[in-house]
Parts: sequence; structure tokens; C-alpha cells
Amino acid sequence: MRVFHDRLISVEDKEWILDFIMELLQKNFRSTLTKDELFGEKKVLFSDILKLEASNILYEEIKDPAKLVKSLKNYLEDYNSGDSTTMKMNLVLFDDAVDHMLRIARVLRQPRGNIMLIGVGGSGKQSLIRLCSFLYDMEFKQIEITKDFGVESFRDFIKELMMKAGIEGKKVSFALTDSQILNETFVEDINNELNTGEIPNLMNEDDMNIINNDMRPIINEMGKEETPDVIKQVFVERVRANLHVCLCMSPVGDTLRVRCRNFPSLVNCCTLDWFSRWPEEALLYVSSEFLKELDLPSEEVRASLAKMCMRIHTSVED
Repeated sequence: MRVFHDRLISVEDKEWILDFIMELLQKNFRSTLTKDELFGEKKVLFSDILKLEASNILYEEIKDPAKLVKSLKNYLEDYNSGDSTTMKMNLVLFDDAVDHMLRIARVLRQPRGNIMLIGVGGSGKQSLIRLCSFLYDMEFKQIEITKDFGVESFRDFIKELMMKAGIEGKKVSFALTDSQILNETFVEDINNELNTGEIPNLMNEDDMNIINNDMRPIINEMGKEETPDVIKQVFVERVRANLHVCLCMSPVGDTLRVRCRNFPSLVNCCTLDWFSRWPEEALLYVSSEFLKELDLPSEEVRASLAKMCMRIHTSVED
């Protein structure tokens, strides 16, 4: 599912692979499970989100989706009540959003976990990354575009992230949107980092001296030789394990296709997660949640307004 299904871009293709999986299950395992039991309303879900505070965190099946949603809402409340400088998020966690959260969380919990979220603007990609980063106590980072921001500024920013991940061992999630890519050099650098954990000509002599000095206690603790090659190797391994690149791309136009062809690590080294058009049920749920606290004449009016909001959204898309 994660290797093939998530990379498919149309509902028809996704339905085809689900049918193919069911066919293989019945043929090779004589399974009596139905498609609806595995992939329908009560689909199989796995995560460790319910037991993040336990001493032994297990990646296990989630048998109670309502409990999962309640847990995610609690984490969202904790996020919004935290640091005053943190951007507050008003998210409605409907089924599709929860599915995407589980995929992002699964990637972030893994060493060398990187992800590319593909969907039109406003589909909630960055918000879900923020919340997932909060779940795993990761430092969420984004570039701030200013008038003088260019290639050198971007490289300095990436260097700072690599130092945190490599020397300090901090887990960092770095989100980059296509609107923040002011120069294709940005993508080239990300491609190199994804592929090898290094960016050519990024570290100068002073930076390498800092790495050699600060990495020595770590090398000693690991029982390895303090040679420059070993220090560099361990630093790169720690960067790749702790720095999680989260790309937020739009499928509109040819830009994404051209970038994926020119920089293959964007596809080869990232888990792909397509944000398809939200279904009508999801839109209706969102509008109902936002209207829930509004003072209206009757529940019938509330339900009608929710349907109207959903119709307006779908008609604009059409």
C-alpha cells in the first residue's frame, strides 16, 4: 500500500490496486476478508500515536478510530496552548486528514524518513506536518522569504539544520513548499542531501573544524577512531537519520514533473503522499464542525448551511 498505492494519482488506479491486492489475498492466502473490511469505512490502520508516552512505544493496529481522533484532538489542543510564538491551527480531523497524518507520522518516526506531499494549495499539507512534528517532539523548521533571501541564505539555513541534526543529534523536520523555491539551486541542494546526506561545497574549513571538534566526544562514546573520515561519516549518518525533509508540492502545471525528472532523489528518497480532492463527506463534516458553535434558529438551518458550504466549495472546483 505505502510503496505502490500512495504513489498513484487517480482514484481509478488506486481502486485497481486494491482489487488486485484482494485478488492476491484470496488466491494465495485463501482469505475470506472483504474489500470493505480491509479498505472500507472500518479500514485497517497502524500507528504508534496512541502510546507515544509509554515506555515501550509499539507500532500496532488501531482498532478504535474514535480513540485515535480523540487522541489527535488532544495533541492539537496541546499544540495550540503551547508556545505563544507558535502558529495556532484550527484543524478539523476528518477521516482523510487522519489517514494522511498516519502516513506522515510513519515517515517521521523512521530514520532517514523523508516525504513529498503532493496536492493543491490549501489542502492542509503544512498543518499536518506541523502537528506530526509536534507529536514526535521534533523541531519544525521553514525558511522565511525576505527581500534579500537567495541561494546563500538558503545554504546557510540548511547548514544550520545539518549542524543541529548531525552534531546536537536533534530531530528536525524541514518543510519546503514549491512557492518558497525561488531558485532551482534550492531543489538541487535538497536532491543532494536526500541522496547522500551532503551538499557539495556547503561546509567551509571553519565549519569542518567545528564538526571535527564537536563530534569527537560522540565518536569516543561510539568506540570509533577519531579520524577525519570516520568523523565525517558519522556526522553524515546522523544528519540523514535526524533531518527529515518534507516537501509540499503542487501537481498543477509541468513544474513538478520536470523537477522529478531532473532531480530523481525527490522520488527515490521520499515517500509520496497524494492529497486528492477532498470527498463531499469530508467537506460536509468540516462545514458542520465550523457551524457547530454558531447561534442559529434551528438544527435544520444548521444542516442546510453546512450542505450549502459543501456545494459552494465543490461547484467552485468544478
